[in-house]
Amino acid sequence: MNALTMRNASTLAPANIGEAMKFSELLAGSDMVPRDFKGKPANVLVAIQWGYEVGLGPLQALQNIAVINGRPSIWGDAALALVRAHPACQAVSEGVEGDGDARHGWCEVTRRGEAPQRRTFSVADAKKAGLWGKSGPWQQYPDRMLQLRARGFAVRDVFPDALRGVITAEEAQDMPAEPREVPNTAPPKPVPATRVDEEPTHPLLAPDGRLVTVRAGRWLDAVRKALANLESADAVRAWLLAMAEHFATVPAEMRDAATDAAAARLGTFTDDDFPGAVTDRDGNPI
Repeated sequence: MNALTMRNASTLAPANIGEAMKFSELLAGSDMVPRDFKGKPANVLVAIQWGYEVGLGPLQALQNIAVINGRPSIWGDAALALVRAHPACQAVSEGVEGDGDARHGWCEVTRRGEAPQRRTFSVADAKKAGLWGKSGPWQQYPDRMLQLRARGFAVRDVFPDALRGVITAEEAQDMPAEPREVPNTAPPKPVPATRVDEEPTHPLLAPDGRLVTVRAGRWLDAVRKALANLESADAVRAWLLAMAEHFATVPAEMRDAATDAAAARLGTFTDDDFPGAVTDRDGNPI
């Protein structure tokens, strides 16, 4: 397809992997997306897919899903909205009360047919976690942060099916960053001269997660072998998302053949149809 598909009268959304990549590139080049997504179409694509998983449209996903310390998370107000919209949600109430170290935020969530469950987060808890007095929102809006932390615990505990394991962004921001590998500062080794007639190579994600390069003439065969080693529809979809940024470096006809191969592989499973799934270039669900 050469244009993005209008799924209904009010929603513009990609209908296949080719459209998803084009849509992500357009959004990544816009000044109206959060700065964490600007110039990063691969992150845009992953955020949109996460949005589909929890029930958010593409633009809602970009506004409400944040990648913090390499992990997707959802802002607390969006998490509350998803829970309130869940058919099993009967009530959600929250507030802040108490004084001194006993002052705490609380959130009580009631799932239909179950007893109400309340979670709290106190000043004492914040001090123990090294958050109380921390520069930023914990100094500017301490009561709000106590309430948001209690909300995060409550909605995740009572409605894990609504949030699909995604934590709140407020909680993710307070987690220490994962250690990064120290870059190698050794002088680069001389690169051997490349023969003019050498066959080009293309990137490929192996089933074990390694990114390898394969000669162009063998790339499609390698794609089919990689797909054959993926043992579930979810594994194939995850492979497609991980390959999205690498597909951009592959000629269009080879990319189309690869997505067709993925669609064929998904056809061998019985759980390959779910709302918001990516489809191949012919509109078939992937």
